Amino acid sequence: MTENRGIFMSLTRKAANLRILFIFVLVFISPFCVQTLFGEENPTEPISDEESFLAAEPVPDEEASPAAEILPDEETSLAAEPIPDEETSLAAEPIPDDEFFLDDEAFFFDAPTLVFEAAPFSGTRSFNEIFTNFSPSQKIMAMSETGLRYAFEKDDTPSLIPDPDSGIDLLSSVMAKKPSHIVEALVVVPYDKKELDMLDVYNALGRIKNIKDHTVSLNGRDINIFTDTTRLESAKNRKPIPDPSPADTLPFSETMYILFLDPYLGDLYLRGDISMSLYGLTYSMTNFRDVRYSIFKIMKTERFSAILYIEPIKEGILIYSVSGLYLPNFIAKRVNLTPNMNRRITVLLNWITDGLRIQESEWLSKRIKR
Repeated sequence: MTENRGIFMSLTRKAANLRILFIFVLVFISPFCVQTLFGEENPTEPISDEESFLAAEPVPDEEASPAAEILPDEETSLAAEPIPDEETSLAAEPIPDDEFFLDDEAFFFDAPTLVFEAAPFSGTRSFNEIFTNFSPSQKIMAMSETGLRYAFEKDDTPSLIPDPDSGIDLLSSVMAKKPSHIVEALVVVPYDKKELDMLDVYNALGRIKNIKDHTVSLNGRDINIFTDTTRLESAKNRKPIPDPSPADTLPFSETMYILFLDPYLGDLYLRGDISMSLYGLTYSMTNFRDVRYSIFKIMKTERFSAILYIEPIKEGILIYSVSGLYLPNFIAKRVNLTPNMNRRITVLLNWITDGLRIQESEWLSKRIKR
């Protein structure tokens, strides 16, 4: 009996030891085996793309300065951000057929107001609107073939002055060159076969070669003041070139270079500038080289100036000019300057008048052919 009880106690102890061993296995060995089984700590298994990106992404430092903070792609500069196709410029976007034709209201838009500082155009002006203070006798003389002339020196008062509101001021430009002698001239060329326009005036001024053909009367005989008049290619290349054909359209401005061969006062190399204004055309000439007589220099560059203003008015073509030049007094007296200037102005006025008559004749010839 005692022996059986000893055997039972021995079995009970072994069972207790096995229970303790089982608990130890469950607590310490089972988690390790489970992790190994599912491969969570297997260093040889490849990591997915998503896990690689997350693993390489730097962890933002909440206490770092804003300048050092790495911005996500969505917050990069707008200049570097690609524009979606739906937001391309309207110029590159094709217009659907059903939107091509617009209604009348689609063509109206708000635009800034443009302001032009110019007198309102009220049609062709009359002589009295331009020269408001002229006496009846002065007007009759202006309408005559010879017109009006007035020569004076730098300290004298001009006589043929347009109304200040006419927009015509030639005298200021001439006096800016400080001339010693000035000549004013005014003539109205009456219409004959047609009312000439600005294009007719421009084409009349284009016949430079014809200037030399006009004569003046001196001591009972006709003489040619200029032995030749021709256009030049440029101020540097003074090669003679022919006059162009009459124009069909009126340019806004033009510059030309001209040579006047004058055996009496010296050759004139002139720059001619034509410009259009509200009512008329201005033709300004000034010497771009010194004027010499024989071996003597008698006038410096830019010391001669002749400005002609030409406007179609109700009574005809108005030609108004102011010319000035500077010569030392002892030279001016030796060449008898004032009458010599008058003769050259006469040639220019006759040349313009003749050119206007040519324009009328050509217009009439074309009309007859039709």
